[in-house]
Order: sequence, then C-alpha cells, then structure tokens
Amino acid sequence: MQIEFLGTGAGSPGKFRNVSSLALRLLDEINSVWLFDVGEGTQHQILRSTIRPRKIEKIFISHLHGDHIFGLPGLLSSRSFQGGDTPLDIYGPKGIKEYVNVSLKISESRLSYKINFHELPKDTDGKIFEGKKFTVYAAPLDHRITSFGYRVVEHDHPGELMVDKLTKLHIPSGPVYGKLKMGQTVKLSDDRIIDGKEMIGHAQPGRIVTIIGDTRKTVNAVKLADHADALVHESTFGKGENKLAKNYFHSTNMQAAQIAKQAGAKMLLLNHISARYTGKMAHELEKQAQTVFSNTKVVKDFDVVDIPFEKN
Repeated sequence: MQIEFLGTGAGSPGKFRNVSSLALRLLDEINSVWLFDVGEGTQHQILRSTIRPRKIEKIFISHLHGDHIFGLPGLLSSRSFQGGDTPLDIYGPKGIKEYVNVSLKISESRLSYKINFHELPKDTDGKIFEGKKFTVYAAPLDHRITSFGYRVVEHDHPGELMVDKLTKLHIPSGPVYGKLKMGQTVKLSDDRIIDGKEMIGHAQPGRIVTIIGDTRKTVNAVKLADHADALVHESTFGKGENKLAKNYFHSTNMQAAQIAKQAGAKMLLLNHISARYTGKMAHELEKQAQTVFSNTKVVKDFDVVDIPFEKN
C-alpha cells in the first residue's frame, strides 16, 4: 500500500505543485489504483509516474471546486484510449455525474467502459463501499460547498499458523499444515485430533488511510482519522493564519497537526499547500506542525509514501 501524490498545490497549478490529486496504490493488495480528486493536468502527472490508467478502478472526489475536478474528463477519455475497458466507480457529491456526462457529451467523447456513479447525499456519514479487502467511509467536512473526507480501512489479515507450537507437538510439516492453516480439524496418524483454529495466531489489524480535503477544522476529521496509519490533511494556511483559514473555509498546518494528535494517527502528510509557501517556507510549515505532532511531513508532487503493514 502506497500513497503517490500527483498534485499537492491549492487553487491553481504552479511551477512546482500541480493541483489536487493523489493515488492510493493497492497493487499488491487488489491489483488496483484508487484516485482521490483529479485536478487539472492529473493525466500529465500520471505520465510521469508508473501508474497505468487502466489500473484505476475507483475515483473519490472530495468536492466540486475546479482545482479538484477539472482533470477528470480528460483522464476518463485517455483511460479509454489506453486499453481501459473495465468498469470505473466514481464517488462524490451530487453534481459529479452531471459534470462528467455533460463534458463527455459536448466533446462527443465515447468511452470503452461503463462508469458507475455514486453521488453521496450531503449528510453521508458512514460506509460507502465494502469489498473483499477494503471498506471506505465518508463524512462531511466544513467547506464553502459540500465536501467529504474519506477513510479507507483494510480488513484484518488472518492470523499466521503457529509453526513453533506445531513443532513442539511433533506434528510433521506437509499437507497437514495447509489444512490447519485453513482452520480445519485434522486427525493425525497417531489418532490425535488437532483443531486448526487453535493453531492460528490472532488476526492482524489492517491499515487505515484517511484523506481530508478542503475544510475548516472539524470534529469529523478527527473521527475519520481515528488511529489512522496515515492522515493526509489539507494545509492551505500556516501558523497564525487561523482567521484567514476560517474566512476561506480552509485549515492551517497547526490545526491539521491538532487533528492528527487528537485522532491518535501515526503519520500526518500535509497537502494542498498554498503557492505562497515554496522552498524554505514550505519546510517551515512542516517544522511548525511538528511542534504539535512530530511525525509530520509536507508532501510535494511525486512523493511516494509507503504504508507498511506492521505485525503485532
């Protein structure tokens, strides 16, 4: 599981930061890539990465401001040209379906695959998708228009076969181990009966990634980020700019750090950085936030962050 940042800027494209988009790379887990927001130029950023558009199976849109959706029609069209023929799911606020359909209709674009739209009511607060290995939750944030934060939860990993315990019981390796690993009850040649469920360790908790787009500081961000392995949070403004953040319905780096601390997150990735913060100033945003939450990083375009699976 990896997060690759395709655009980390706020408002409009800049020389060093494109507008909002990130990819949750789940290639090892489900051979899939999920995008969160698709700002203008996202497909150009993808060309500079190893992501294949046909691997993109789900797109989650936080809200309908242009810097988060203007790249969507072009990406959808290119996915068709580049061999994408499997269905695509798009989640987002009401209006995303009309935006996509009108864009494709007026440009006379025909896709080689079906789009399944999932428009979320304003009061959505809970599960919006459940698959074999992941569940996704959404909750409203506090922005000028309807905006959602997303929480991606990996299902628990099955416990491992306790080989040391089997060895002590003088149970020979081979096909028996496979049956025990599946939790089956096995009768051995010496007539002993072994319950496979007693030979498997505790399930290992899956990883959690939370993505908070444009918002003022809100309790829903804390809820979505509860014990997240990685919290991606917008940081349009810096320390001492609380009034500006409130007026423009955004957050400061310090507010994001407070969210991470309250939620008990493991890692904070500051995103959606204003063009005013370049070079040393962006590093200063990071240092300021670290005084509240030490494991904080200001991300930049094309950063790839690993979310390791930690066994208990």
